[in-house]
Amino acid sequence: MIPFLIFTGAFAGGFVSGLAGFGTTLVAMGFWLQAVPPPVAVALAVISSVVSQVQTIPAIWHTVRPRRVLPFILPGLLGVPIGIALLGTIEPRPFKACIGLLLIIFSVTSLSIGRGFNLAWGGILADGVIGFASGILGGLSGLSGVLPTIWASLRGWGKEERRSLFQAFNLSILTLALISQAVSGHLTAEIGRAVLVAIPGTLLGAWGGAWLYHRLSDHHFHTIILYLLAVSGVTLLWTTL
Repeated sequence: MIPFLIFTGAFAGGFVSGLAGFGTTLVAMGFWLQAVPPPVAVALAVISSVVSQVQTIPAIWHTVRPRRVLPFILPGLLGVPIGIALLGTIEPRPFKACIGLLLIIFSVTSLSIGRGFNLAWGGILADGVIGFASGILGGLSGLSGVLPTIWASLRGWGKEERRSLFQAFNLSILTLALISQAVSGHLTAEIGRAVLVAIPGTLLGAWGGAWLYHRLSDHHFHTIILYLLAVSGVTLLWTTL
């Protein structure tokens, strides 16, 4: 275990989560995979994500609309046990490479177009499919925020609407993933030691990210999200090398 890398990854992941409502896993994994074994890094990502979400959600709770977020959350909760069951059955490198390429292609395309989308296709049913698939990703790898982030961008939602979805969804899915990991015995003493190092960095970073979020316009928030997705995609590809 390398404490400096764990703390640094936690701070970076917490900052991005406080700013965007997602991204702890995508940002921190590049640090943590160099400091601890992959199973420890995955558990650390889930725990740190939950901690950062709990810290910052009171400030945006008034923007959460149940009719908007529940069609994602309820199917997503059903997908988490499937993701947990798939642990150890999927080769991680090709999986991460595919997710990384998806993020890069989407973000670069969106930045090149230079204007927002306004996709209305599919309605609540399509939202539920995205939620279910994201629940599987959350249980499998802690990457529950990837698909809702892309989907909200395609829908053309504003800053507060996106943030409320990201945060309410990720908190629900990753809390269930954490409980499932604890019940199944995946949480070990080594993970506990890493968590003690990561939590201060997560809390400090999440506070800083939330402070910046409240000072961003819709346009700047949208642009930052796309750049974060691009960087996250590059990071995922890098960790497969």
